Amino acid sequence: MIYDDMPVLKSLKGYAASKALPFHMPGHKRGRIFQRLGLEYLMDNIIEMDTTEVPGVDNLHSPQGAIAEAQNLAAGAFGADRTFFLVNGTTSGIYAMIMAATKPGDKILIPRNAHRSAVSAAVLGKLHPVYMMPEVDPYMEIPMGIEPETVEKTLEQHPDAKAVLVTSPTYYGVCSDLEEIARIVHDKGKLLLVDEAHGSHFAFHPSLPISAMEAGADMAAQSTHKTLPSMTGSSMLHVKEERADIEKLKFFLQLVQTTSPSHVMLASLDAARYIMEKYGHMLLDDCIKYSNKVRKEINAKTSFYCLGADKKGSFGIYDIDPTRITVNLKGGGISGIKGEQILRSKYSIQVEMSDICNIVAIASAADDEASYIRLLEAISDMERWSKKENIGCNQAKPPNFIPVCLMPPHEALYHEVESIEVEKSQGRISAEMAVPYPPGIPVIMPGEQIGRDVIEYLRKCTDMGIKVSGITDPEFKKIKVIK
Repeated sequence: MIYDDMPVLKSLKGYAASKALPFHMPGHKRGRIFQRLGLEYLMDNIIEMDTTEVPGVDNLHSPQGAIAEAQNLAAGAFGADRTFFLVNGTTSGIYAMIMAATKPGDKILIPRNAHRSAVSAAVLGKLHPVYMMPEVDPYMEIPMGIEPETVEKTLEQHPDAKAVLVTSPTYYGVCSDLEEIARIVHDKGKLLLVDEAHGSHFAFHPSLPISAMEAGADMAAQSTHKTLPSMTGSSMLHVKEERADIEKLKFFLQLVQTTSPSHVMLASLDAARYIMEKYGHMLLDDCIKYSNKVRKEINAKTSFYCLGADKKGSFGIYDIDPTRITVNLKGGGISGIKGEQILRSKYSIQVEMSDICNIVAIASAADDEASYIRLLEAISDMERWSKKENIGCNQAKPPNFIPVCLMPPHEALYHEVESIEVEKSQGRISAEMAVPYPPGIPVIMPGEQIGRDVIEYLRKCTDMGIKVSGITDPEFKKIKVIK
C-alpha cells in the first residue's frame, strides 16, 4: 500500500477510515461542524491555501491587514481589549503571558495541578514558582478547584509575588471562582493570568460558566481548537489592557512562536470566531441540552457517576462546564483506562482521555443528537463488561503537602545531575518532575527535596500501573537528583 512508506499519513488515514465517533478534540469533530452548517466550502482546497507572507497576505508578527482585522473581531467576540492569534498552541500563550507579567527572579503563584507549560514558563523566565494546592474530590480522585481563600492566604505569605495563574476550567470541566479570585489578586496589586484552554466556548452562551475575561482576568490563553471549530494547535490569547504590558507581551509572543506561521491555522481561527458569533448560541443550546441529558441518564440509571452541578460549592468547585462529560466508572467495577478501551473496541467511540477511575468525553457544537444517544447507550451498556474487580482507585493517596523547595526549577535543571536508586534518594534534591495520573498533581518538581512519603506514594503508583509522567525511569527504580 502506498501509505506504508509514510507512517504518519498512514496512521491518520487509518483513524479516519475507522469511523470512530470522536468525543475528543479538535472541536470541529472531523469537519462535521462545517457540514452541519452547510459551510464545507470554507475548507475547500485547503492545501492550496497553505502559503507564506506573500503580498496581500498579512504577517502574524506585524499584522496590519487581514490578521489585524481578524484579531480585532475576535477581541470583540470574546470580550477582550486585545486578542492575539496563536499557532503554537495555548502553551505559547501561557509562556508569553507569564513572562510578560514577570521578570527573572520574580515569584508567581501557580496551582500544583497546572499544565506543565506553566512550570516550563517559570523555567524559561527564571522565576520562583509558589504552588497552591487545589481541592481534591476523594471519591473521584480528581483535583478540583482553587479556593479564593487559598489564593489570598498564599499572597499574604508571599506579598512579593508579581502574578497569579489559575487553571479554569480544568481538563475535567471544573471552574474556580474567578471573579472572587480576581478581586483578591487585584486588591493586592497583582496580575491575574488564566489558563482557560478548555473554556473557549464560554463566551457564547449564558448557561455556560463565566469566561475569564468577563470575570476580570488580565490575560487568558484559550485552546480554540479544543472546544471550538479551529484546527489543532490554533489558539488565542485574550488581554485586558489596564494592567498588561502589551509591548512586552508582543515581544514574547514573537519569541515563543514560529516565524513561519500556518496561515491555514490562522484562517481556521477566523472561521471559528465567525461560526460561533453567528451560530454559537443555537449550537450550544443543543450541546448543553444533550450533554445534560447524558449526565442525568448516567446518574439515574447506571452505577457510574457523571460529574455535574451537584458538586458545586464543594472541593473548590464554583461552577461546572455542562458540555464536559466526566464519568467515574468505579461504581460499576471498571477502571477509566479499561472503560476507554471498551468504548473504542466494542462501540467505536473514542473519548478524549482516561485515568484510573474516570473517562472524559469532550462535547462540542459540532456534535448532533445521534452522537449523544450513541455515547449514552454505550456507557449505559458498559457494565456488562465489568468483572467487578478492585480497580485500586483508593489504594494510593498522594501526600497532602507540597515538598520543600530548595532551589527554583530553572537552577535545578542547569545543575549537574546523577541517577541514583530511588530508595537512596530521600533527602536529595530532585532533578525531575513526577506527575502521577491520576490525580494529575505533581508530587515532586525539580529543585524540591525528596521525602519518604513521596517515594512510597510514587512506588505505589508504579506498582498499580499508574503512569507517572516526567520521570526518566518508567519503573521508578532510579531517579535523577542534583549531584
